[in-house]
Amino acid sequence: MATTSATPRPHTSWAQALRTAVLAAVAVCIILLAFSWPSVTAKPQHLPVAVVGSAEQVQQLTAKAPEGMLDVRTAGNRDEAVAAIKDREVYGAVVLPASQGAAAPEILTASAASPAASAALNQLGIGIQQQIDKQAIAALTDAVTQMQAKIAAAQQAAQQGQQAAQQAAQQGQQAAQQAAQQAPAQQGGAQNPQPASQTPANQQTPAAVPTVVVSDVVPLSSDDPRGTGLAVAGLPLAMGGMVGGILISLLVSGAWRRLGAAVAYGVTGGLGLVGILQAWFHILQGDFWANSAAVGLGIAATAAIITGLSALIGRAGIAVGAVITMFIGNPLSALTQPREFLPAPWGDVGQWFVPGASGTLLRNLSYFPDAATIFPWLILGGWAVAGVLLIVTGHFRDQAAVAEA
Repeated sequence: MATTSATPRPHTSWAQALRTAVLAAVAVCIILLAFSWPSVTAKPQHLPVAVVGSAEQVQQLTAKAPEGMLDVRTAGNRDEAVAAIKDREVYGAVVLPASQGAAAPEILTASAASPAASAALNQLGIGIQQQIDKQAIAALTDAVTQMQAKIAAAQQAAQQGQQAAQQAAQQGQQAAQQAAQQAPAQQGGAQNPQPASQTPANQQTPAAVPTVVVSDVVPLSSDDPRGTGLAVAGLPLAMGGMVGGILISLLVSGAWRRLGAAVAYGVTGGLGLVGILQAWFHILQGDFWANSAAVGLGIAATAAIITGLSALIGRAGIAVGAVITMFIGNPLSALTQPREFLPAPWGDVGQWFVPGASGTLLRNLSYFPDAATIFPWLILGGWAVAGVLLIVTGHFRDQAAVAEA
């Protein structure tokens, strides 16, 4: 019985092997940069904060804060500042006492908006408290110095009064002796003058040192007090959209069937993921159906983009869709920190991708019902429409190629 042997595969050239190794090293470096660069380069900067106070107080606060940290927006009173926080126009507020008649400044935070921003505002409050303490110590030192000066002056005045009284007594005794010698029948005496009374220094009770009050006006859920669950949820949502797009691209044929599969995936995936994140883990808050619609639209949009790119350019489209989602959209989504903390303009750019828009939309739906949500809805809808157009375009391109063949 004859046996056939496989043709041995020719060895790759050393040049090709080295090029492959260099390409792999470059890819690893790009992946590292994509995931670490936003976090490493992020810093507290350009943080929108409302300030209630006079123009002079606002200027002093801006001068004392770290350079470039605050983007100050003035507010008329505390209620206006709270409304701006709930509308997501600012991340927090500083209410200064002169404008409100309060005894101490108040820092308003919103941990639900960003724990990192709340931490930065807490540090600002610590700095304000330290400044107040320094001023109180300086004022107390001045008061003690003034009191010591007054006591010294009173003691000096008392000594001078005693000396004057002694001189007057001596003069009186001499006059009495002379009078006794001149008029023995008459006896006179001199009255000792009263010593000058010491006037005690006015002692004022030092005023209590004001203590900065920190109020969290929009706190996180008690089941996710540090916001880690909401931040970490962004990665599985992005990967979920990729998984759906890859499976539909590989297992489903036909434009309408792919579109139907993407829609069905968005509906079932949205309900399932929100069921876990909200009904089970209690990470998401607010209306269950609105959150399900947001998650479903997000993963459906990602799945449609990957499916459409695959239909348009083949298997390479899957890789392109994965790069857009995981290596561009996800690192720039600003789920763990304010987008203002990222180097400009990347924080704003990230909001135009599905992960950033989905994260912002879910945060607003969960904790900020008064905030505008039209922009993230439009972004997610735009990516979904783009995916549909890519699927249809790829389908007709394939049909044209088959007809020509």
